[in-house]
Amino acid sequence: MMERSKKEQGRTAGIDKGLFILKTLLFSYILTGGFLLLLALLLYKFSLSEKIVSVCIIGIYIIASLFSGFVTGKKMGNRKFLWGLLMGGLYFLVLVAVSLAVNHSLKDVAANFFTVLALCACSGMLGGMVS
Repeated sequence: MMERSKKEQGRTAGIDKGLFILKTLLFSYILTGGFLLLLALLLYKFSLSEKIVSVCIIGIYIIASLFSGFVTGKKMGNRKFLWGLLMGGLYFLVLVAVSLAVNHSLKDVAANFFTVLALCACSGMLGGMVS
């Protein structure tokens, strides 16, 4: 009769949740990469304007955050909107970190910082709510 203590069960459940969040976040970035490749192909084929490309990029962020919020809300079961909000926020934080690593400045990030943060967080929360 080897029962695990409640503390051990809580710890392993926390690790499982953390791994699930990382996997979902990774898949949302794979989804983002796929959509960006498709956008690049469309840009090459149809010579899209900068305005259309910017709108499409924001749409890709929204779709990826919505997806990650939906999947996480489905898995976690309760407080789905908070899990979705967390996923949207984490998606945005990784986006900022990658942008800082590539550009070495806040210049490009700061221009639309709060707008993109709000869009990612709200779409993640919406995904969690509809899950």
